[in-house]
Amino acid sequence: MSISRRLFLRNAALATALLNLKSNALAKAVERTGIKDFYKDDFHVGTILSTGALLKNDTKTLSLVAREFNAITAENCMKWEPIRPNDKEWDWTAADKFVEFGEQNKMYIVGHNLVWHSQCPKEVFQNETGGVISKEGLTKKMQDHIATKAGRYKGRLQAWDVVNEAVEDDGSWRKSPWYNIMGEDFIAKAFHFAHEVDPKAHLIYNDYNTETPVKRDFIVNMVKNFKKKGVPIQGVGMQEHLSIDGPGVEEIDKTLTMLKEIGVRAHITELDIDVLPSVWNLPTAEVSTRFDYTPARDPYTKGLPKEIEEKLAKRYEDIFKVYLKHRDNIDRVTFWGTTDAESWLNGFPIRGRTNYPLLFDREYKPKAAYFRLLDLKK
Repeated sequence: MSISRRLFLRNAALATALLNLKSNALAKAVERTGIKDFYKDDFHVGTILSTGALLKNDTKTLSLVAREFNAITAENCMKWEPIRPNDKEWDWTAADKFVEFGEQNKMYIVGHNLVWHSQCPKEVFQNETGGVISKEGLTKKMQDHIATKAGRYKGRLQAWDVVNEAVEDDGSWRKSPWYNIMGEDFIAKAFHFAHEVDPKAHLIYNDYNTETPVKRDFIVNMVKNFKKKGVPIQGVGMQEHLSIDGPGVEEIDKTLTMLKEIGVRAHITELDIDVLPSVWNLPTAEVSTRFDYTPARDPYTKGLPKEIEEKLAKRYEDIFKVYLKHRDNIDRVTFWGTTDAESWLNGFPIRGRTNYPLLFDREYKPKAAYFRLLDLKK
């Protein structure tokens, strides 16, 4: 039995005993060993917390998160629409619980996000009569939103995803309502507003397909140009929604190298690995993308074959070797989900599939990939 397996089993009984504890008692539990401890000298290792887990006090998930990770990202509860469904209403319930959980467990807490084209009510981009809002009006609305949300948690969060997914896969500006009304200036404004509210928070631009050369080059040049103008972009988030077959790790390596060269910290913000057959030529995390369900596109409903399980473990191992190579400039590696059961890839881009993209299975047990990553640090 490997060292990593013995360490995990040593803590399994304690983890089980903690399952029925309330979330406010998790931080008081005795020291436990998780993947975070293996990588404590390299970077934070994180996951997301769902609104459901927070509001239902899902102790089985929360205890696993507390044991294994030292960084958390808000999956949905801090996005514009969930936290502010209309201009006059704020719902802080889940977001407050998210921050409290992170504080109780002394975690690196990431707010996700301040400005995004998706999950944003259409009235944000409308004036009082229902027409298209002016640039000045939208700028003021953005400033007020950031001041209220980032201001509420000032000094309590270590980082914010300030702007999310402003670049298309072809290396051009995404023609979102933010861009169409404010131009590329909306990015600079968002970062300045966030920095004014919480000058100690680490501010990140976050996007997917940062391994694609044309998109990578655009993002690197964008960030470099903004920094020359004094825009306080301090980090770039590489979402890393990857396929089991690609992209090659050499492209990840190139992106990490280029980010260091322009003087920004790298964050792996939304890591998962899709094991199911691809239905497109280029992976994407554009949430509006959808395809029809067919049985051929959902081949592992009864479990993941051993050869695919091994392939997934090897893929994670190869990727983490690149992360370790760049550990001096990576602040954290965050998985987009804790167990396979909660992964968004069960419903994206095809609803109703059975995916296996994470380190823990549907029974909350560590998979081969988990132990492979621990063995990297033996």
